[in-house]
Amino acid sequence: MNRTIETTRQPAAPACHACPHPQLVQLGIKAGKWDHLIALAGNPNTGKSTVFNALTGLHQHTGNWPGKTVARAEGLFRYDEETYLLVDLPGTYSLLATSEDEEIARDFILFGQPDVTVIVVDATRLERNLNLTLQILEITDRVVVCLNLIDEAKRHGLAVNHRRLARELGVPVVPTSARYGIGIPDLVETIAEVADGKRRSEPRRVRITDPTLDRAVSELVEQLKALFPGLPSARWVAMRLLDGDRRIIQAVRSGELRDLVNAQRAVPVPALEAARV
Repeated sequence: MNRTIETTRQPAAPACHACPHPQLVQLGIKAGKWDHLIALAGNPNTGKSTVFNALTGLHQHTGNWPGKTVARAEGLFRYDEETYLLVDLPGTYSLLATSEDEEIARDFILFGQPDVTVIVVDATRLERNLNLTLQILEITDRVVVCLNLIDEAKRHGLAVNHRRLARELGVPVVPTSARYGIGIPDLVETIAEVADGKRRSEPRRVRITDPTLDRAVSELVEQLKALFPGLPSARWVAMRLLDGDRRIIQAVRSGELRDLVNAQRAVPVPALEAARV
């Protein structure tokens, strides 16, 4: 699905003439079309902004989210004749919407329905970072985990088996050291494969072992689908309602959930003035 924004080409790393693979082309932020919407999520201090800069060639093109004081950044890159719009979400530890940052990240992943959500995790603090990862996997299976700061992990004597981690999570895991460009070509290739549907995942999700609770979730899912046709991730919304999530309860009662569903696939960044082509 093509959309239009303004873009400016930035210098990219020189192509390897002996390499037959597509090359990453970093783009700025002013006139052209984009084919895929990519969300960039992660805890604070995981190197997320460095990954953003490595992909887009920008140095945090920032503004504020509509009606919010939280800063945002967006940029573009091109790979294999397709253009990708990358939206850097606020750094958060959770999607439980206890803060404005969390609410923005959650609403974008759930209702903006990005083609791929890239989760940047710190290889030196993996256990702490996996909380957010598992929450995002409850919402979408179109995920790529960017295992960043592998150079720092090595310096501290830590080694992460990224292949085993990928098997455990059920989604691709790409080791990187974004500040040095290590792993960025593999990350871009993986993003492209997930965005185009060439690579499908089966993420590990919470299993409900209590039959009564499982039945309650199923019944609530059917009610939500009837009230809000087209609601993405209805199971996740149902579980948040049963958990007493005040923000989701309010969105259901006020009708805001319907508005968010109707606005899905729209990019909540007016400065981009995105439009279908």
